[in-house]
Amino acid sequence: MHPALSVIVFTSASGAGYGLLALLGLLAPFGVLPDSRTFGCVALGLALAAIAGGLLSSTLHLGHPERAWRAMSQWRSSWLSREGLAAVATFVPAGLFAALWVFGGTVSPGLGLLSTAGAIVTVYCTAMIYASLKPIQRWCNGWVAPNYLAMAAMTGALWLHLLCRLFAFPSAAVAWLAVAATATALLLKVGYWRFIDGSRSASTAETATGLGRIGKVRLLEAPHTSDNYLLEEMGFRIARRHAARLRRIALLAGFAAPLLLAAAAALVPGPIGAAAALLSAPLATAGVLVERWLFFAEARHTVTLYYGASTA
Repeated sequence: MHPALSVIVFTSASGAGYGLLALLGLLAPFGVLPDSRTFGCVALGLALAAIAGGLLSSTLHLGHPERAWRAMSQWRSSWLSREGLAAVATFVPAGLFAALWVFGGTVSPGLGLLSTAGAIVTVYCTAMIYASLKPIQRWCNGWVAPNYLAMAAMTGALWLHLLCRLFAFPSAAVAWLAVAATATALLLKVGYWRFIDGSRSASTAETATGLGRIGKVRLLEAPHTSDNYLLEEMGFRIARRHAARLRRIALLAGFAAPLLLAAAAALVPGPIGAAAALLSAPLATAGVLVERWLFFAEARHTVTLYYGASTA
């Protein structure tokens, strides 16, 4: 699949924003985080800005962005519609939660938990947009939704840890939460890569054409003299050596290095631990962008079987 920059930014930014929002709503009412208005303003402002920026970025991939609101009318059958509705609905408790905290100095447990629930549901809906697409075997599997949720939790926890350090609030609970979230995301990402490397779609050129009973099916002549929309959007190819190199970059920058830095921040007090926390979140965010590019680039649509691919 063609890795569109707008969708990559959308899934990465909104995932981090929702992860941060979910943790703020869950932890702030119980005194785990600083209760100052300034912290609430910065943390919630960052979360909502990332969410809004990601959602706006997603509309750039549409042919008519001004009609994006119509997508929410098909919520009975479309995960995209459900995601849009969940995103809009989440802004209500999140906005009230932020307003009470920043302007009233009150951290509402009820609104916080509603914000957390809305964030989790929205990220799940985003994951299911891809996991529900049966023609793409590398998306339509049980690994996609847990990976989306885990990476949102990881980036959210790392940014929350960074903010706590900036506000001179070295919470051990937040530090170890960042370590646990990053380790979980790492395990799930490796599991996903092993799954797509070791499995293939049941669809082949033989099953797609219905000619398998005759023998091996091969393309005699290309159906087009030049690439068309389907090949550009769904027939994107990445060389195996490039994919392997990008996986190593994503693994190191997005998961392994942030995990080590988060662990160092949790174990080492003082400026060294603070520096480790400050490095982990931006590094993980950059790594997730690479990982998300690969998530699209390595996907194979069954329509390519009609253009010479032997398997999807």
